[in-house]
Amino acid sequence: MQNKITSMLGLATKAGKLVSGEFMVENAIKDFSAKLVILATDCSDNTKKKFRDRTTYRNVPYYEFSDKDELGRCIGKEFRACVAITDEGFATTLIGLLEQNNK
Repeated sequence: MQNKITSMLGLATKAGKLVSGEFMVENAIKDFSAKLVILATDCSDNTKKKFRDRTTYRNVPYYEFSDKDELGRCIGKEFRACVAITDEGFATTLIGLLEQNNK
């Protein structure tokens, strides 16, 4: 299941439908372009709380997946603590995969 999620994150990156890094993800949440936020499981508790609060307030789905290194590798970057999907189709597919992965 993780391979499907990492592949989908890579496709979203290539399609230009993913933003990464705390600042860019915060902006995507604020301007309502974020359809899904994914945080690395090993990011700090402060970061988790900050994004959990913001996504809850703006009604954006929020999931934790993998670690910073793997999350960065999925999108062809160095380590990343968080990413946001800005396309409804990619977000819907990823939510389904993440739900299956969390079972």
